[in-house]
Parts: sequence; C-alpha cells; structure tokens
Amino acid sequence: MRVRYHTPETLLLTKRELRSKVRTERRDMSDEQESPPPGSPEFWNWRYANEEYGYGVAPNDFVKAKVVSIGVQGDALEVACGEGRNAVFVAEQAAIRSVLGVDASVEGIRKTLALAEKRGVGGKVVATEADLGSYELGEARFDLVISTFAHLPPSIRPALHQRVVQAMRPGAHLVLEAYTPANVGRGAGGPQNPDMCMTLAALQHELRGLTFVEGREFEREVNEGDWHRGKAAVVQVYATKP
Repeated sequence: MRVRYHTPETLLLTKRELRSKVRTERRDMSDEQESPPPGSPEFWNWRYANEEYGYGVAPNDFVKAKVVSIGVQGDALEVACGEGRNAVFVAEQAAIRSVLGVDASVEGIRKTLALAEKRGVGGKVVATEADLGSYELGEARFDLVISTFAHLPPSIRPALHQRVVQAMRPGAHLVLEAYTPANVGRGAGGPQNPDMCMTLAALQHELRGLTFVEGREFEREVNEGDWHRGKAAVVQVYATKP
C-alpha cells in the first residue's frame, strides 16, 4: 500500500521508505551532542519522535467551532500541521474533498498520516514535509486554511501569510489561533520568545487582502494534550477572501 506523503520535491514514498527516512532522522538527532535548537525541524522531530500525541488527537477548540459553523466545502490546507489533529478533523467533514498538511517535521508527517489512516480518512489527507519559509502554496487552490499555533520567526511569517492569501480561492475561509507576546512566562505552552508570537495588529497587516470577520486578543483556558495547558493569552482570527 502506498501512502500520500510528499517531500518538498513531491516524491511519493512507500510506507517502507517513509519509515527509513524517519529512522535516519532519529539517528542523526541521536548523534548530536546538544539538544536541537527550539523551533528547528530537528527540535520538532525530537519532540514528535514517540508514539504519543503531545497536543492530543482532538482538534483545536476554535478550529472545531468555526469549521462546523461555516460548513466549508472543497479543499483545505493546514499550515504547520504538526501531528495532524486538525488536518484529520477537517478531513472527516463530509463536504471536504482533500486536506494538505504542510510541516517541517518528518516525524509530524508520519504521525499525521498514521492518525488519518486510523480515523478512516487516509485517502483525503496529503502530508508534505517542507520549509515553510520558502514552500510555494500556489494560487487559488484552497477553500479553507487552518493555522493553529504556527509560530515562525518574524523574518519568515509575513511572506508566508501573503502566500496563504494568494493560495486561497475567492470566498475561502481562514481560521487562525496563536499565542500573543503576553503569553510568555505563563507556563501554558508556546514560544517563550515574544518575537515568535503574534498580535492582531500584525496579523491584519500580514494577511492584508482578507476581510477580518472576527479578530480578538484575550485570555482563555487551553487544554490540548500535555503540551498546551493552562490559562493562555491568545489571538484568534476568522477571515474570508473577497
């Protein structure tokens, strides 16, 4: 059986080839003398290497509520899909044809595909290992874009968000949640560098071209697996493309 796994060169791998790639990544990490730098692909490979899902397998609360309420049809994208919990949830919606999950971690891709197969939507989910700093998303491809806690350096994020806008079809929806700088030091998860966090004002600029239907910064209890827990400071955005 072949799985729908794409490298940056869109090479289709068999499950055996994917397992070999994962083993190589793990061996490379074990040879390092120091812990991988936070936020790097090596860091996320290290963090996702076990079989447990650190953020759980349930979708993000905001994603679940918005996706159900707007009833999107067509094709979806998740930016920084991690272990796949949101991508798989979106794929489970009957009106969704396909979901593309993009992440820099081969371990995250492995777990995304495993969860999709387990939940019976393996045929809908495509997973791509890619550098989000340069990965081309195309134009007018998606009816829904999901981004939850996709904390990237400010040198990368604005250009990525403009590629996201370009990749959305007219009438498409964006659902985004992220930590704000006020979350640093709370112990609820997320980056501890405020430059890696997001604000509503910055997102309004970075996602120009979209209509912000909802946008707010506030505090809420986050309960997502073992790695996102506690009272957090977040920004939530629901936007559409005219």
